[in-house]
Amino acid sequence: MNVLVVNAGSSSLKYQLFDTSANEVRSKGICERIGMEGSRIEHKQADGTKTVREHPMNDHTDAMRVVIDALTDPVIGCIKDMSEIEAVGHRIVHGGAYFSESVLVDAEVISKLEKCKDLAPLHTVPHLMGIKGCTEAMPGVPQALVFDTAFHTTLPEYAKYYAIPYEMSEKYEIRRYGAHGTSHRFVAAEMQKILGRVENTKIVTCHIGNGASISAVKDGKCIDTSMGFTPLDGVEMGTRCGAIDPAIVTFLMNKEGFTPDEMSTFMNKKCGFLGVSGFSSDSRDIEAAILENNHRAWLAANILAYQVKKYIGSYAAAMNGLDAVVFTAGMGENNPELRDRACMDMEYYGIKIDRELNAVTHHQPNIVELSTPDSKVKVYVIPTNEELVIANDTERLVRGM
Repeated sequence: MNVLVVNAGSSSLKYQLFDTSANEVRSKGICERIGMEGSRIEHKQADGTKTVREHPMNDHTDAMRVVIDALTDPVIGCIKDMSEIEAVGHRIVHGGAYFSESVLVDAEVISKLEKCKDLAPLHTVPHLMGIKGCTEAMPGVPQALVFDTAFHTTLPEYAKYYAIPYEMSEKYEIRRYGAHGTSHRFVAAEMQKILGRVENTKIVTCHIGNGASISAVKDGKCIDTSMGFTPLDGVEMGTRCGAIDPAIVTFLMNKEGFTPDEMSTFMNKKCGFLGVSGFSSDSRDIEAAILENNHRAWLAANILAYQVKKYIGSYAAAMNGLDAVVFTAGMGENNPELRDRACMDMEYYGIKIDRELNAVTHHQPNIVELSTPDSKVKVYVIPTNEELVIANDTERLVRGM
């Protein structure tokens, strides 16, 4: 089945056309500056050939029409006409308390997704725009929604709820929702294949990128995750502070005169690697500066590594054991120094990695085992593939219609 996977942002639209019979990407690209001057599409063919074209795109409907034109173009396209696109799968960041699994789009689903705006306003509104654009540009083509939060709905109540009045938790739907669930789900499933079983598996999955989260996956189900009510919780990130003492929020608001919105912007945009280092949110810049003896860069990198180490240990305790640790996403896959720091001095848990192999494992598409033969816990780098999960879920739902 040809499934078009869509990830809509406020002024962008990423896409990949999958042939699910072979789990292969036929082409992919991104529409940028939607609704702005200089809007354009960057389209990549299966062989890697890239074409950039400027197109006026007033909204996501225009963007979807530009995508269809590129996919059906006689020179750069890969299909003859739009009828070959059999379904569309959307990546949705937040499903709130309404969605615990992937669903086909209908009026009721759209109504429930509208109610998630307060939980992820920066994401949900663009998602709705993307769905609307596909509906108008591709009438009659079935669409599915795949939620990042769905994988985390299996958290037990004691891991899900916060210690605030229960009535407020229910009234405002405040609970641990998590994020990156599609990625955690994919790499955990790949690790289960390597272990040769789903039952009796205890896996910690570390999705470490500019945004980062860590999950405990027991018997194929997520029992805890580091991100919480919002993607601000958990470990240090590129520009996000992660978990901090809540009193710091009111303290800084009083000292700096921040409004609630300004405080939110501060924690989301001016902290993390950027705030600690003072110069960059990019781990590549941080690692380069460490080599030049920049102490604040060293501190930024080691805060994250120490937090990852603590999560691995705490989740091993929560699962009463540990079979494997998986690193994935931008830094997890491509930052050997992070992995080395996080796994150092973990012999108590039975974690030993081949440091020489780890040092050369980056920017490659393959699954790599980093653990040594005598390591009691397996440590792997598994490149994530959220789009493939979305394409497969979409096909399953459409074929079950």
